[in-house]
Amino acid sequence: GGAMTDPKGDRSKGPSEQDDPDLFTRIVDSDEKGVYVSGAKAHQTGCINSHWIILMPTIRLTQNDKEYAIVGAIPADVKGLTYIYGRQSCDTRVMEGGGDIDLGNAKFGGQEAMMILDRVFIPWDKVFMNGEFEFASMLVERFTCYHRRSYVCKTGLGDVLIGAAATIADYNGVPNVSHIKDKIIEMTHLNETIFAAGIASSHQGHKMKSGVYLNDDMLAQVCKHNVTRLPYEISRLAQDIAGGLMVTLPSEKDFRHPEAGPM
Repeated sequence: GGAMTDPKGDRSKGPSEQDDPDLFTRIVDSDEKGVYVSGAKAHQTGCINSHWIILMPTIRLTQNDKEYAIVGAIPADVKGLTYIYGRQSCDTRVMEGGGDIDLGNAKFGGQEAMMILDRVFIPWDKVFMNGEFEFASMLVERFTCYHRRSYVCKTGLGDVLIGAAATIADYNGVPNVSHIKDKIIEMTHLNETIFAAGIASSHQGHKMKSGVYLNDDMLAQVCKHNVTRLPYEISRLAQDIAGGLMVTLPSEKDFRHPEAGPM
């Protein structure tokens, strides 16, 4: 897990200027064995599925922020680390029990959490930045370059939604109605536009001095920008095709209810 995003607090102030010093992850102590860090990381997708977490700065740092210039790897079950599990829009249905209709991917479903660090120990051999604040902005830029290109994964969700919308059109008996076909074509166009930017970013990558390849930064930003807009339009079109049942459908618990189910 790549843990970059801090809670941040007052966005007009840097880490060392905050009223609460733990709004950004920082080194609070060190000894001959390693360093101790406290703070928090927010919006950590997949962190509970990970074996290791790499803590990183989240913004450009100054001389006054040296204690916040820390990059280090920690096991996901390290002492002093607490996960606050994130909310999902349908999490109450997930907790109602049943089979797998409302459960989604029961074993490997996505999730987010807030990670709260209280004097978490990082041994020196797992510390990769220790006070070198001048490299923080470069690190953030390179990480986000890879990460924003990786948002091409959203097109997998789009594929599922497009397939579901087309299936519902079949159920409703309108697969050949022109405006339905136009909407499915538009959904596909938007989804493949996201995919194209992500793939192009990788294809335009260049080799760096270390031998590592870095993908194209501009196209990675375009991929991310597409993801902040186009999936919502795809969802709107899916709702248009599916009708009200898509959002007001009875839950799995209701379908399996001895009295309500048969109705």
